[in-house]
Amino acid sequence: MLVVEDESLIRWSIAETLAHEGHTVVEVSNATAAVQTLTETREPIDVVLLDYRLPDSSDLGLLAEVRRLRPDSAVVMMTAYGTPEVTKGALDLGAYRVLNKPFDMHSLESLVLEAHRSRSGCA
Repeated sequence: MLVVEDESLIRWSIAETLAHEGHTVVEVSNATAAVQTLTETREPIDVVLLDYRLPDSSDLGLLAEVRRLRPDSAVVMMTAYGTPEVTKGALDLGAYRVLNKPFDMHSLESLVLEAHRSRSGCA
C-alpha cells in the first residue's frame, strides 16, 4: 500500500493505523516520490491513498498518472477540498472513493479492504 500525504502527522497516523492491521505501507510526501515509487517498485501496490493537494501537485493530474502507471491498484483520494467537481473528476478518473478530511482513522481499514476487493474482483 502506498500513502501519499504531505502532512507528516497525517501520513504517520495513516501508516501506523494500517501497519497495525498487518498492511505493508510505503509512505511518500509528494507527487514526484509517488511516481518514482510506482515506477520503481516491482511488488504489487494494492491500494494508493492519495492526497489531492501536495507541494508539487494540486489537481487531478497525479491521480491520472497513478491510474496509468498502476491500473490494477485501487486509489482512494483524500482531500480537505472536496468540492463536487473534484469528487466527480476523481471518480471519473477511476478513484474508488473520495475521502474528505478529516476522516475517522478507525474506518480506514475497512475502506482499504473494500477498495482492494473492488480491484481484485473479490467482491
